[in-house]
Amino acid sequence: MKFSKVVLAAFLGTLIALVINFFIKVGVISSMISKFSKSEAETTATVKPNSVLYMKFDYDIPDRTVDNPFGNLDFNSMESKDATGLNDILRNIENAKTDPNIKGIYMDLSNIPTSTATLQEIRNKLLEFKESGKFIVTYGENYGQSAYYIASVADKIFLNPDGMLDLHGMASQIMFYKHLFDKLDIEMQIVRGPNNRFKSAVEPYFLDKMSEANREQMDKLLGTVWGQILQSISQSRNISVEQLNQIADNLETMFNAQKALDFGLVDNLYYKDQVLDELKGLTGSNKNINAIGNANYAKSYTNKSASKNEVAVIYASGQIFDGKGNEDQAIYSENLSKIIRKAREDDNVKAIVLRVNSPGGSALASAVIGRELDLTKEVKPIIVSMGNYAASGGYWISANADYIFADPTTLTGSIGVFGTFPNAQGFLNDKIGLTFDVAKTNENADFGSITQPLTEFQYAKLQEMVVKTYDDFTKRVAEGRGLRQTYVDSIGQGRVWAGADAIGLGLVDQLGDMEDAIAYAAQKANIADDYKVVEMPKPKDFFTRMMESMSNSGSDKLDAAMKQKLGPYYGYMKGLENLQQNTGIQARLPFDMIIE
Repeated sequence: MKFSKVVLAAFLGTLIALVINFFIKVGVISSMISKFSKSEAETTATVKPNSVLYMKFDYDIPDRTVDNPFGNLDFNSMESKDATGLNDILRNIENAKTDPNIKGIYMDLSNIPTSTATLQEIRNKLLEFKESGKFIVTYGENYGQSAYYIASVADKIFLNPDGMLDLHGMASQIMFYKHLFDKLDIEMQIVRGPNNRFKSAVEPYFLDKMSEANREQMDKLLGTVWGQILQSISQSRNISVEQLNQIADNLETMFNAQKALDFGLVDNLYYKDQVLDELKGLTGSNKNINAIGNANYAKSYTNKSASKNEVAVIYASGQIFDGKGNEDQAIYSENLSKIIRKAREDDNVKAIVLRVNSPGGSALASAVIGRELDLTKEVKPIIVSMGNYAASGGYWISANADYIFADPTTLTGSIGVFGTFPNAQGFLNDKIGLTFDVAKTNENADFGSITQPLTEFQYAKLQEMVVKTYDDFTKRVAEGRGLRQTYVDSIGQGRVWAGADAIGLGLVDQLGDMEDAIAYAAQKANIADDYKVVEMPKPKDFFTRMMESMSNSGSDKLDAAMKQKLGPYYGYMKGLENLQQNTGIQARLPFDMIIE
């Protein structure tokens, strides 16, 4: 009897705790909904006269603004941080040109942890903005290379007198795991396509430094991208490329703000209060400066076009995976195929712009997406706009488009295939003392197990599959681009090209940004005089986004925290994470490139 009372009391106590916990969570969620609803309402206010469009790019800029209630939330202050996507940034700059309430743009810059092609599109749009006669002013306590690349377009560049301007050139550092695997007694069994000597994604598993082929392509890529950056700075600041390289070689401005002024890289050495006084003078304000940020300004205007003709912009951003998943973070074959199919079946959609920003991934998923695009191309034009990356699997899904635009610093090509299959037998047996035995019905029933090496027969079968996939890849590119397959192989073999070089090879048709691609798509569909742009997939309702964000918030928050804490070393952690994602047949770019 006493035992029953104890059990009943424990049960009731647990039940009461669960009920209280439930209502606490409901209260927290209700509070958050109220907070964000209020926040959204507040950001729809009209722009005040004599305002300044305020820009601060201290985050990795996505192609599209993701209206995620928790994705950009600072859990300490419970305030949402600005993480405006490239689409809204470009629209903001375009609208600010003719907005009578916007007097100019003020950019508070330090370092921008995003890739070069995105920065190039923003910079080109800022150059267009300057044609309006409105001002662009930038200030930095320090300028990293990425920030200075954007800042160099400004009418006035201000640097803190105690700050520095970091101009030192570009480098790509690759982490190699060979000696780690040797110590752990782990073998990464590599299967590559025929002569895929530039497909360097697998090199860290069995080498301790770059191969000659990889060094060759890296030198070419870095030279092309750095040349684009220097040429832009040279034109804006009237400083020769030779002098800029000399400044970089000697680290002239690294720890000396005065030298940055002496060389003409900045216009004045100002403290923040002096910059604010400058802005007051430019806006004619005697009191506070009316500043509106990117996120709020994007909500201050709407697309007023009533046209039934639509150009659909479909975003394909991130690594490519099989099946279903969160399309805000990666490309999943089933998700993207469904979106493409919906655009194909929508009679209002007259043309499609596929915005590709992907280093590739699963070869199978790339082929599944490619098939859906092929079916769509039969009924309406498909134009590709390449962002930072459209390589390997990213190029696979691009190759058969009607027309391809790329930025000069887009990383593309990487036409190659590989497979990785870890063999941890030595580690499991000798390092931690685990042994395994197996019973099986067929000779290869245990194929793919990490507890033993591949047999010669299994390796040969995998090689056969990789060779076939590479042949399918080069054939798809040849047919899509109107090239000979032997020629595609000669410029393929896993080699990565910058957009500025890819155009001469026939891999892209024209250098241009997403706006160029949209205009071309409308022209191709014969609707250039009457159309509107729609983005797909359409944003989900607030409640759906909130629930999805809550279910993913743990991993998202950890990833965001690691990115913030590790800074430039975050890429190394992701490289280790990719070890488990790269098993199987992959068509993936071997590296990322960011101006540091």
